[in-house]
Amino acid sequence: MPPPPGFSNLVYITSMSPEEARTLMMEWVESESLRTHMECVAACMDSYCTGDAQERDAWIVAGLLHDFDYQRHPSVEEHPFVGVAYLRNNTDVGEEVIEAILGHATYSGVERVTSMAKTLFAVDELAGFIVACALIRLTGLEGMQAKSVKKKLKNKNFAAAVSREDIAAGIEELGVELSEHIDRCIDAIRTAGINIHTQ
Repeated sequence: MPPPPGFSNLVYITSMSPEEARTLMMEWVESESLRTHMECVAACMDSYCTGDAQERDAWIVAGLLHDFDYQRHPSVEEHPFVGVAYLRNNTDVGEEVIEAILGHATYSGVERVTSMAKTLFAVDELAGFIVACALIRLTGLEGMQAKSVKKKLKNKNFAAAVSREDIAAGIEELGVELSEHIDRCIDAIRTAGINIHTQ
């Protein structure tokens, strides 16, 4: 049976484990801050996934690998296309993960049609922004709430590289409320015990 209009005929299963994805990411990425970012995104993906263990692993893999080629290939001509080509040719990562990685780049031309793709886009920029907010707080992520993050979002000079437009678009696509989304991502990153104090 063909997929419904607007949906891709995807392979939803990936045999790559989060541990294998993390190893691949570490091989490609030397930047500790970029590694931390992908760990934070993976934690947020894990928080949002409502499927079984196999599906949860796929969501985490998408988070761990969405930027794994960025340090080597940062241009819009190459990222995330080089990484995706590598995954397709050298791993058993499923097409749902591939299309989510492609979809998180707004210039890729790949529409975000799955929950995984929409979630990856919605948590990507926000995870980076949450970390930026935590780094200027004496208590870091502890006690951080959506209210303070929303206040910083209004300050265009703070973490200026973070796209407020992408954050807003991601929240709209995912169909969640801003404060709820922020609090969920804060809790996911904090609960994962990620060391955000990396350079």
